[in-house]
Amino acid sequence: MSSPKVYVLAGPPGSGKGTQAKLLAPELKVPHISLGDLLREAVRSGTEVGKLAKSYLDAGKLVPDSVAIKVAEEAVTKKECRNGFVIDGFPRTLEQAKLFDALLIKLKFDLSKVLYIDIPLKEILKRLTGRRSCRNCGAVYNLTSKPPKVENVCDVCGGELYQRKDDTEDVIKVRFGVYEKQTSPLVDYYKKQGKLVYIDGTQKVDQVFKEVCKAVS
Repeated sequence: MSSPKVYVLAGPPGSGKGTQAKLLAPELKVPHISLGDLLREAVRSGTEVGKLAKSYLDAGKLVPDSVAIKVAEEAVTKKECRNGFVIDGFPRTLEQAKLFDALLIKLKFDLSKVLYIDIPLKEILKRLTGRRSCRNCGAVYNLTSKPPKVENVCDVCGGELYQRKDDTEDVIKVRFGVYEKQTSPLVDYYKKQGKLVYIDGTQKVDQVFKEVCKAVS
């Protein structure tokens, strides 16, 4: 019997990896895990991990490897992940990738593909500075490409829309710099394993998704 498959969606902040992971998970009939969402939820709930993560997230920095792997392990060992899962926002450093590999071996999962959504900084700035999130249900909008019907009001639940602290231009530039420095070694790591697939993230969402589906089929 083959091992349950795991797919990682990687790429810089604002590349659309979260959107693609959400689309891919139901296609594969497995859960979607977003480490960023889990960390933000921990911050909102004021948990021990949340308090530790808050200062890092607000400054656009990556949370320590020990915190990231702890949150990831808690998520992937849940019963609903037993047939595999799609994850985005993790791993983000070489150390996290090695810890994740060890975890997957222990749990008898097979890391099938790492889909790297490639996008330049100029495009990221355009996307992220226009991003707004609902305080209530977490729905995400973009003032340019996907605006709400009523300004600052969520179409789904009527909640207030806000700009995340890490979506301002200065923080985005810090995040991108941190990303390039700490996450670039991951590209080589997964390339050497023969698991990395490049996806052009500058295309429209449905076109990117076609490439994602082709890569996993």
